[in-house]
Amino acid sequence: MNHKSWSITGLIATAVIALSIPLSLLVNRPAGEVWKPEAVFTGGHACIECHQPEYRLWKESDHSKAMMVATDSTVAGDFNNAELIFNGKTSRFFRRDGKFMVFTEGVGGQMKEFEVKYTFGIRPLQQYLVPFESGRYQCLPIAWNTLKNEWFHMAAMVYDPEDLEPESWLYWTNQSQNWNSMCAECHSTNLQKNFDLETKSYHTTWVDISVNCEACHGPGSLHIEWAQLPEMGRPQNVNTGLVLQTSNLTSRQYVESCAPCHSRRSSMGANDHRSSDFYSYAVPQLPMRPNYHVDGQIHEEVFDWGSFTQSKMYMNDVFCGDCHDPHSSKPLLEGNALCTQCHIEEQYNTFNHHFHKAKGEDGITFVNKSGVKLGPGDGNLCRDCHMPGQYYMGIDKRFDHSMRIPRPDLSIQLGTPNACINCHDGETNEWALENINKWYGKAKKAHYATILADAYERKPNADQGLIRLINNDLYPEIIRATAISYLSGYDNQNAKETIRRLLNNPDPLLRYMAANNYSPADSSILLTNLLPLLSDPVKSVRIEAASRLLTFNDSAFNEFQLAAFRNAVEEYRQSLEWAADFPAGRYNLGNYYSKMNDRPKAMENYAEALALDRLFYPARINLGIQSYAEGKTELADRLFSEMIRFHPEMTEGYYYLALLYAEQKRNSEAITLLETAVSLPNANPRIFYNLGLLYQSTGQDMKSGATFEKGLVLDPCNFDLLYALFVFNLNRNDRTKASIYVEKLIQCYPDEASVQSLYRDFKRGA
Repeated sequence: MNHKSWSITGLIATAVIALSIPLSLLVNRPAGEVWKPEAVFTGGHACIECHQPEYRLWKESDHSKAMMVATDSTVAGDFNNAELIFNGKTSRFFRRDGKFMVFTEGVGGQMKEFEVKYTFGIRPLQQYLVPFESGRYQCLPIAWNTLKNEWFHMAAMVYDPEDLEPESWLYWTNQSQNWNSMCAECHSTNLQKNFDLETKSYHTTWVDISVNCEACHGPGSLHIEWAQLPEMGRPQNVNTGLVLQTSNLTSRQYVESCAPCHSRRSSMGANDHRSSDFYSYAVPQLPMRPNYHVDGQIHEEVFDWGSFTQSKMYMNDVFCGDCHDPHSSKPLLEGNALCTQCHIEEQYNTFNHHFHKAKGEDGITFVNKSGVKLGPGDGNLCRDCHMPGQYYMGIDKRFDHSMRIPRPDLSIQLGTPNACINCHDGETNEWALENINKWYGKAKKAHYATILADAYERKPNADQGLIRLINNDLYPEIIRATAISYLSGYDNQNAKETIRRLLNNPDPLLRYMAANNYSPADSSILLTNLLPLLSDPVKSVRIEAASRLLTFNDSAFNEFQLAAFRNAVEEYRQSLEWAADFPAGRYNLGNYYSKMNDRPKAMENYAEALALDRLFYPARINLGIQSYAEGKTELADRLFSEMIRFHPEMTEGYYYLALLYAEQKRNSEAITLLETAVSLPNANPRIFYNLGLLYQSTGQDMKSGATFEKGLVLDPCNFDLLYALFVFNLNRNDRTKASIYVEKLIQCYPDEASVQSLYRDFKRGA
């Protein structure tokens, strides 16, 4: 993203600015270097004098109360010896020596006193932060409902019963409820997490405790210098000295300026509020299960960006500031007036469009599944049907910003929710579809949800729909990026070529997803195509390319390529270490060291990931694999067995333990494990392949062939299964059936030299 650079357009301005430059900077500057001042943070208080109207709006916003020191004026909860009984245990809230105290369950489930140091948020709930050792702050699971003025335990509404156990990832004293890593960067300005990888401690700092001016405008010192210049001496081409441009933005730039906090994402480092390039700061999570429904509707807590970027509004250059005041964050207008800024009121704000009674008219009343009483006046707001809400953190209703038309027909077909049944939960999708057809007609537009649903289930030929979706720039980029992720599961040349072409796409998210999913059979082709991305202007793309090329030796690069590669690898390593207080961060760091052939460091990081969350199964699997490679078979056996115990619904534990037993010639035990694995939903075709081989090695030929064929149903172009069935039938002297599979091989892999050779040899022997 281009930024306007500082340049001086007048002799007077040049002289005024030059006088403020210390002589030492000019004398000591290396030859050829252009001096450019570095903006520093001043704190939001420095903005108040000149920006009173904006300050007053901000002061009443949720941003201003995102985090505050716990005082009489900031604490909303009742600390006058109030009590809350939950799960048979009584928590008490009281004051002592001016401090706000809580007596509740702590580490190991033991009842203990804790001091509240900070408040967190304000409406509809306020949470409280408690200090722990090593610079950690944890979020209490008991919060104050500021709508009903009562305490409530979020676990009663948010977590499953097993998540209340002290060893659970979600238990409040564990890492998932850690302020430093999970919450802090979006509730304060210029938050520096400062996690020490060696000591596992935090030294977290901020400039402003809440979300202040510089969170959106960037460090403000140069703006203040600009404002203090005489009016005629102010440069006019420097964005008033602001580091982040906040006017004359494209809609996309505007939306991405909000994305660092209003998206579910994986950050690559601290947000220092200096870059307007979202993808150089974070990689957003795509609208995929389990965080979203298969059609992209919200499911888990995903915030707004991932939804809004799916919408027609976004695709038509609508941006956050069209609906929300940027300083108060409140809607610019009330009710449907917000939508009729653009949509014709006489057409859309009428009964003949929404078919719901207005407040005061006669109509039915009922209570929905959330316990909310509804009746006339509900359902006639645009938001009710096009932005159906869902409760998070127990009581916080958030609205789906994908702004879609209710589709009960898709709900019937795909099991997705719709606004009609969200309110009328006593009715059926068929009832809703009948009314939709009566009001608006039976014709329905095709929706990408059907393509994504087929791809999610790995249905044959779904790749063709994905390719059409990806190549059509009328679809939102985030949906096309999601399609790339699904397309990588189809191992054919057309899919690979589609992904390869996207490596040069102008959109950084599409380039990133292409780099993440491009997997040609020939590693030299991978190297050739990813090399240019090592110098990509967007950080997420650079480090993804570096991560994919980690296994290549230095000799694969020329001098300039090697320099770019090493720089990108260093960026990648730093981003992994920044996130190493998360289980996934430690896991990724383990993968990094595994690719660098440093097995001890890889195992160390996998073990640390499990220490943070014992149920984080990818780390358990990889630690088991590395343990087996180190000859630690007993440890590997224990880890894979634990995988089965903790996650009996997943195939991975059975699969890897079976491979271990097969290596130890414990074939009957291995077969039993794989038979269990193939009986589970979403069994990988690879499991059928290995089970078929084990049947073959134990003389169970008929079971072997049948198992290969079952796997092929799941993945009709699976090379190993096709080849296994070809050989199986050839060994049985059934050339007719062998011909079926060799023909399929040449159809699926027409450009593979080994397949062409196999095909020719078979035909010669005909």
